[in-house]
Amino acid sequence: METTSIIALSRQAVLRRKMDIVANNIANMNTAGFQAERMMFTDYLVKSRSADSVFGEKHAYVRDIASVRSTAEGSIENTNNPLDLALKGEGYFVIETEGGEKYTRNGRFQLDSEGQLVTQQGFPVLSAAGQPFFISPADKEINIARDGTVSTENGELGKIRVVKFGNEQAMRQTSGGLFTTNESPEDVGSPNVVQGALEGSNVQPVVELTRMIKVQRAYESVSKMIEKEDERIKRMLRTLSGESGG
Repeated sequence: METTSIIALSRQAVLRRKMDIVANNIANMNTAGFQAERMMFTDYLVKSRSADSVFGEKHAYVRDIASVRSTAEGSIENTNNPLDLALKGEGYFVIETEGGEKYTRNGRFQLDSEGQLVTQQGFPVLSAAGQPFFISPADKEINIARDGTVSTENGELGKIRVVKFGNEQAMRQTSGGLFTTNESPEDVGSPNVVQGALEGSNVQPVVELTRMIKVQRAYESVSKMIEKEDERIKRMLRTLSGESGG
């Protein structure tokens, strides 16, 4: 395969990956606590020797390196639901799952049939003591202070654990707005928990739609270039075949 084809295919592979990321951002624009991702890649720029080249002045081989999350805070939206929680500033809630502890900024919590404070997927929210919260049917008023202390008219139930990480980019975003990481969590000394509110995603819809259009156009441009290169090779082979036949 010629270098031109390798360059074109590398560019297409990166654009496909970039489109997947943009599409995922758009799909989660209304997911509480979702953090938009961007793609990192290595792009080696070169100048063509001829103005008649298929490339003109284009980039050479492109390699997808990784994706980077935007850790900017989303807007805080009031819901007046006492079990909805938002975090201002740093930190993640700690969630107990079948696969171990995971982390989230999506504070859309609820009570399950046993009165346990859980995520929408049914995973328990953990306290600073590493235990889930159980709220009695007799408890009518649920109050959650800014430091995460949960209490009812019958007394305190514990403090919601909020943690941070030295390298947030090492965290991998999974379904349900949960994150996994091999990094060791560190308790946030003074968390800022807002009851009756949710942090919206930090996705900017207009920016993402614009990016999607640009990626689509770039992909189509590379596809046309591959078609032209394919036709050039066919012409060259026909010419060489004619010369050898003569």
